[in-house]
Amino acid sequence: MELTSENILLIGSSLLIISILIGKTSYKFGVPTLVLFLALGMLAGSDGFIGIQFDNPGTAQFVGIISLNFILFSGGLETDWKTVKPVLGQGIALSTVGVLLTAVSLGLFIHWVTDFTLFEGLLLGSIVSSTDAAAVFSILRSKQIALKTNIRPTLELESGSNDPMAYVLTISFLSLVVQPEKSVWEIIPAFLAQMAIGGLAGFLLGKASRYLINLIKLGFEGLYPVLMIGIMFFIFSITDFLGGNGFLAIYISAVYLGNQELIHKKSIIKFFDGFAWLMQIVLFLTLGLLVFPSQLLPFLGVGILIALFQILVARPLGVYLSLMPFRMKNRRRLFISWVGLRGAVPIVFATYPLIAGIDKANAIFNIVFFISLISILLQGTTLGLVAKWLHVSLPEKAKQLLPIDKLLEDRSKTAMEEIELRPDDTAVGKRIVDLSFPPAALIAMIKRGESYITPNGSTELLATDTLIILSNTQEGIEQVKKCILKQEGSEPDPLKV
Repeated sequence: MELTSENILLIGSSLLIISILIGKTSYKFGVPTLVLFLALGMLAGSDGFIGIQFDNPGTAQFVGIISLNFILFSGGLETDWKTVKPVLGQGIALSTVGVLLTAVSLGLFIHWVTDFTLFEGLLLGSIVSSTDAAAVFSILRSKQIALKTNIRPTLELESGSNDPMAYVLTISFLSLVVQPEKSVWEIIPAFLAQMAIGGLAGFLLGKASRYLINLIKLGFEGLYPVLMIGIMFFIFSITDFLGGNGFLAIYISAVYLGNQELIHKKSIIKFFDGFAWLMQIVLFLTLGLLVFPSQLLPFLGVGILIALFQILVARPLGVYLSLMPFRMKNRRRLFISWVGLRGAVPIVFATYPLIAGIDKANAIFNIVFFISLISILLQGTTLGLVAKWLHVSLPEKAKQLLPIDKLLEDRSKTAMEEIELRPDDTAVGKRIVDLSFPPAALIAMIKRGESYITPNGSTELLATDTLIILSNTQEGIEQVKKCILKQEGSEPDPLKV
């Protein structure tokens, strides 16, 4: 079936609706939702019932890069710094040393059991070395697994930040396969430069973006998410232009922005959360179209063998060795090892050898597909059972909501108070976004003279304004008072000087 402008929208919208409806019915099973997206793409492809002729790795790679931008940026926006800070060292160790050890151990195994050269084996190991942010985020949240201590933030930090490391390793070893005369030592400076430039650019551009968002007055709330999309793509592309890792830059900038006061922040996060889901569906469908089931069978045995080694040996080895400097119970290390989900990201990275045209490109792509599929089916469906077996899960009633859950969840506030501002109060003349407002409270309405105003982050507070404050607790009301009212003793009384 040929794709034309008349039927692209019909087929695309039909697949999207079917994916969402099927995904809704399979949420209780967790990961198979992602598998169904892949399966739908395969059924719609050239070997499937619809027969869409799609064999363009370049287009699939472009869709993958766009999708990963949204997925990583959304994950960064939803990363709470206070939650992540205690596990920052563990997350960085897993996303760097852990990824490297997984790639090397798996690459050596592939070189040993197949006819792949050493660099080809390390290339394949690098492609599947990182956990998939889309898979981890969607499974932990859809299955609502309650985990003890800081396991969940560790997993989400790792999955959100380890794709850049896998990407750099993939590009580095691909260059060695294409140019075997190069030395491993020649790629190290470029590797370090990509990570350093990406990290620095992400932080600096994140800070600049915060000032831009809060200073500009667009007039329409719906334009702020659009502005953020432009900022996201600019950060990714300018970092790549400067020789840095764009994926690392957008994740760091998103983490920074997600922990700052932004105008219409709630709308922005909700928009990116929904768009990240859309990108996951589009990405899995596109990659499903690119897979030819008739070409998979010759790689069935070796694909399963490599997948099992990656799940049972390479991933646990990377986790245990990278977490050796940290005090942690072995059962928690084992659970982190089990949440080594591979999904769409490795399949996207597998398009790079296809485009480069190396000899083993088709074999790499099909083996990567098996690794991702087996990981999703085996690990994703058993996360809840393994968590209970290792005693790292909590009862559902004991589940603690993360700050992003609290932000996105519409819950009624239990405390309310009206506060009238005086001319000398701290908040007078300031915008709401510039106040250190507690996240558990909000200004529901402002009474100004005879009129009522529904505020947003850019609303400037005036003397004699009456603020209607809602909060989850009375403590939240008291915190609001401290940040908007003049505190006794904060300034000397001129009459007593």
